[in-house]
Amino acid sequence: MALFSVRGIQKSFGGNHVLRGVDFDFERGSFVTLIGPSGCGKSVLLKCMVGLVEPDAGSVAFDGADVSAQGERGFQAVRRRVGMLFQNSALFDSMTVGDNVAYGLREQGGRTEEEIRERVAESLLLVQLPNTEHLRPGELSGGMRKRVSLARAIAMRPEVVLYDEPTEGLDPVNVTRVYRVLEALRSQLSISTLVVTHNMEAAFRHSERIVVMHEGRLVHDASPAEMRAMRDPVVAPFVRASYSAVERAEGLSGA
Repeated sequence: MALFSVRGIQKSFGGNHVLRGVDFDFERGSFVTLIGPSGCGKSVLLKCMVGLVEPDAGSVAFDGADVSAQGERGFQAVRRRVGMLFQNSALFDSMTVGDNVAYGLREQGGRTEEEIRERVAESLLLVQLPNTEHLRPGELSGGMRKRVSLARAIAMRPEVVLYDEPTEGLDPVNVTRVYRVLEALRSQLSISTLVVTHNMEAAFRHSERIVVMHEGRLVHDASPAEMRAMRDPVVAPFVRASYSAVERAEGLSGA
């Protein structure tokens, strides 16, 4: 049984038809990457899956239950089990790193401050940022801010994390760091991973499945090897981009 099962999702904003009947299954324990041109509906799909955007039609099931039929109450239950990393990191600049990571834990309640401090420290260690609780977001690099946002998401120990452009704007060194963290979280905490990205080299290197969205529909769902072998003109630019990124990296390492 798929952990997420999306059927017939449609969403328009005014006259702009963003999602045009999307069917998508996401299995527990998987590492899946969703790719496609800018504006094709990838981020909107993620938000529909967790109830942050209400679709015009279709259904979302999570762990066998049709949560879309339950409305906001159903999606609240989903969001307690699913973390989401947004493009802009969405950190509170007025709070310390420690308080940012602790925010969801305090909102949820049921833990002592000592337990919260321990969970915050564990989460920051998992993203390779130990002993940074006292810092402010403004003191951090872009890559560090991404990892603090990730620590906040995993502090709740979700079963799934949805990543919306987790490496956007980062240099190659920090892209590698972020993906190492994603792999470690999957292996150490058994977190299922769904990533939206334009970083094709990372997509082909780390994914078990790559799902291609085009003009509001999912048009391909295949392994990286299968995707590379395709001759579909929709897929070709992404395959070329993945090879180009590898060639640039090899060129830099040989320089």
